[in-house]
Amino acid sequence: MPTALTRLTGVRHPIVQPGMGWVAGPRLVSAVAEAGALGVLGSATMTPERLRAAVREVRSRTDAPFGVNLRADAGDAAERVRVLIEEGVRVASFALAPSRTLIARLKDAGVVVIPSVGARRHAEKVAAWGADAVLVQGGEGGGHTGGVATTVLLPEVVDAVDIPVIAAGGFCDGRGLVAALAYGAAGVAMGTRFLLTSDSTVPDAVKTRYLASAAADAVVTTRVDGLPHRMLRSELVASLERSGRAAALLRAARHAASFRRLSGLGWAELLRDGAALRRARGLSWSQVLLAANTPMLLKASMVDGRTDLGVMASGQVVGRVDDLPSCAELVGRVMTEASEVLSRLPARG
Repeated sequence: MPTALTRLTGVRHPIVQPGMGWVAGPRLVSAVAEAGALGVLGSATMTPERLRAAVREVRSRTDAPFGVNLRADAGDAAERVRVLIEEGVRVASFALAPSRTLIARLKDAGVVVIPSVGARRHAEKVAAWGADAVLVQGGEGGGHTGGVATTVLLPEVVDAVDIPVIAAGGFCDGRGLVAALAYGAAGVAMGTRFLLTSDSTVPDAVKTRYLASAAADAVVTTRVDGLPHRMLRSELVASLERSGRAAALLRAARHAASFRRLSGLGWAELLRDGAALRRARGLSWSQVLLAANTPMLLKASMVDGRTDLGVMASGQVVGRVDDLPSCAELVGRVMTEASEVLSRLPARG
């Protein structure tokens, strides 16, 4: 099923596994790439050295194209871009809009640039700056998300830009892929669905928690890092909702210290990244401090398996997922269903 996305990135199928922190590691990304979709490494929780090692590990497992997700506001963003260029990575994706300079540097090196956005104006901005494609996530999606549904936001963005648009938020099967294509998208991204595969390294106990959840269990809270964040309802989330401001800031300070040790960053580097995040998102310093909660609370669940101590980012589509196929089985299933749906459409007129 060739589309503008497959032609741009060199993958066989118009499906993307986004760069989820602590989840999108070499094993998952290489399995997605081998299945013919676009796997994207989540590098925000990696040091540059670990990123280079992860890229090489993926390369050792597959010859297929794959990508790396970067934080455009990170103080070492230029160094990470250099790693991508030197290692010959095909795609660079971004959670926040990269600068014109960063886009130009990547494109000059032949790297495809795909920022993620949650509003039409952001899509228009990165398109004007030279982005090759854009991933647009509706409010159904997991993690940091907006309030506009995919069915409203997607066609709005498709009509506003002349670059390929990838749809995210609410997709898990072939019917969704066909619907996205009908709206004008060039493909779909499926975060929660790829998290729930046998190739995902997320602990089994955490996957079981996801499989038992309904769509209504994927709630939005601002109490983790001060921004709207969709995640599974849990005892910890309820506790965060009940806690006062002082307790939240104290918890965030502890998590900032833990992340500093884990990432190898010095306090000066951490403060520099915090200042960049504050400028990029218009946050207060208290919100910047709260942002330190996110990587450590996600690690507690996604790596350590402690659902009582961590949070579980999730899209509402979790309520439609009830198994753990391999990435090859999942991609094959999605493409087969999409073909069948397309073949039936004329008969429904």
